Amino acid sequence: MDASSSEVKAPVLPECILPIQPKTLKDFQEGVEKVKSSGDWKAVHDFYLTTFDSFPELNAAFKKDATASFNTIEDSGINAKFVNAVYDTLINIPQDIQKTVLKGIINSLLREWKGPRTKDDLRAYFILLQNPQFNNTSTYVIYAHLLRQIATLVEADHHFLVHWFKKLSQKRFKQLVERLLQFISLRLFPAKPEEFPPITKCSWWIPSAAKVLALLNTANNLVLPPLIPYTDFYNSTLDHIDLMEEYHTWQNFGNSHRFSFCQYPFVISIAAKKIIIQRDSEQQMINIARQSLVDKVSRRQRPDMNMLFLNMKVRRTHLVSDSLDELTRKRADLKKKLKVTFVGEAGLDMGGLTKEWFLLLIRQIFHPDYGMFTYHKDSHCHWFSSFKCDNYSEFRLVGILMGLAVYNSITLDIRFPPCCYKKLLSPPIIPSDQNIPVGICSVTVDDLCQIMPELAHGLSELLSHEGNVEEDFYSTFQVFQEEFGIIKSYNLKPGGDKISVTNQNRKEYVQLYTDFLLNKSIYKQFAAFYYGFHSVCASNALMLLRPEEVEILVCGSPDLDMYALQKSTQYDGYAKTDLTIKYFWDVVLGFPLDLQKKLLHFTTGSDRVPVGGMADLNFKISKNETSTNWLPVAHTCFNQLCLPPYKSKKDLKQKLIIGISNSEGFGLE
Repeated sequence: MDASSSEVKAPVLPECILPIQPKTLKDFQEGVEKVKSSGDWKAVHDFYLTTFDSFPELNAAFKKDATASFNTIEDSGINAKFVNAVYDTLINIPQDIQKTVLKGIINSLLREWKGPRTKDDLRAYFILLQNPQFNNTSTYVIYAHLLRQIATLVEADHHFLVHWFKKLSQKRFKQLVERLLQFISLRLFPAKPEEFPPITKCSWWIPSAAKVLALLNTANNLVLPPLIPYTDFYNSTLDHIDLMEEYHTWQNFGNSHRFSFCQYPFVISIAAKKIIIQRDSEQQMINIARQSLVDKVSRRQRPDMNMLFLNMKVRRTHLVSDSLDELTRKRADLKKKLKVTFVGEAGLDMGGLTKEWFLLLIRQIFHPDYGMFTYHKDSHCHWFSSFKCDNYSEFRLVGILMGLAVYNSITLDIRFPPCCYKKLLSPPIIPSDQNIPVGICSVTVDDLCQIMPELAHGLSELLSHEGNVEEDFYSTFQVFQEEFGIIKSYNLKPGGDKISVTNQNRKEYVQLYTDFLLNKSIYKQFAAFYYGFHSVCASNALMLLRPEEVEILVCGSPDLDMYALQKSTQYDGYAKTDLTIKYFWDVVLGFPLDLQKKLLHFTTGSDRVPVGGMADLNFKISKNETSTNWLPVAHTCFNQLCLPPYKSKKDLKQKLIIGISNSEGFGLE
């Protein structure tokens, strides 16, 4: 849906002459107040009977001006306060009046089923969709028919509805979304199956609801900030259906007549998407391992279990170069299960060595002295260095690392801005034509603000400056960057050094400047990073993800629930009823958020939570039979905290705060 154009050309049908509807919001409210004293509902009953009898009557009641056409996307022409008052009253009035409304809606839908739609028809659909009676399962048959009529409207009509939806209040918009999600959930898992027609006779119910949800999702994405978080569109009920069947249906049939929830990925939770990606990854791993086995047997060679894994042998003293060499040599094995061995060290990799390899490698690559990434203190994030070099293979290595982390369910302590993940999905699948640029996406000053807030603020001031930009800023279409102590200049457009920035062209200047910093100046670096990531995560499942969801898969969620951590923690040498453990949780649950994050970082190497929640951390507290003068120790590779048996809560709190606040790097042991 092209949501960027201000209008969509649609055949403008003549509006019918509307009936005269004398009631105003004030009249209606006064009528309802009179009922409280008289007990006579006749006037209110007549209002609802007339208003919901047909589409023209709905328009007559709720249109701000019955004589105006209101044929623009910017104004639905509906008196929203009046609609809200009528619906808020409806759910608290006698059942016979409520039944009258439903009968009127049935007649309206039957009457309006055929023929092209006028803008008054769209207004009627817009009003009816907000009816709170559709929260009740007894109205679902009527609701389903309303949804089908809206779903089958032409694209131009959908465009109008989308722009009207985005003008709703947050409360009313959220109610629409929740009502549709509940409708889908109860159709999938009805509490009383006999309440609905057989699924074979109403297979169109869920696709119709999903289509209308898609209109609301588009509307939500057009508003900055969105009316509701994108997570409010998740339907957790879908976590309990056969997601792989949905995924395979979507892969085999695409967006054709065969319905799959994967056509509407915004309703699938990040936890469910992770399951799809993991199972798709596992299947690819199995297929590649099986092929390796078949090849060995066909050549009459003895099978070796090591062929089933991506075996990394690296020296700690040459960590980056060895890792790069190994991954380059074994690029055909990237989708096998990862196992790491440190040369000269005994030990089997049961997950701890793999995590340690990730932590050490990330720490080294992202160190400022390494020069690959620049750390921006204002935004607390890393960004790609624009310095030119002969070989960008190490950026490819970082991309592979991120892909392997997703594949092997490892949470990385990486701080990239949201823009990075938007670029990583541009496009979500590697194009077959290698001449097509990758990692290029549309960027704005808001994206730049997430990396370089001070610079973004300066550009925003340039855009809002009320004086003479040319005289006051004295800028040209050039960018100056320091590279190895030398200031270099780059033209933002041909002849840019001779083009002054003026009030007339400042928007173009800011857009070109932002595009240069976030796209063009780092193209080769990011392209290598992009190809590295997608060499591991080459899956159609990535098309289901939003940029924010990719970030959560790679880095985990920033939302901490320490009560959930307490519930899932395992103990070694302690029991959860021991006094030291009680002291520990009293202290930790009372910590401010920043100290809770430090504790998580100290014990796991990251202050974020895996997609599956705190339970997926497999957090363990072990008894450290040492002096209580010692500080706690962490084994980040195993998410393990070694805690001496402190005798008082005060002592434990003091030692714990010192330990988590002064650990260097990743707190590795």
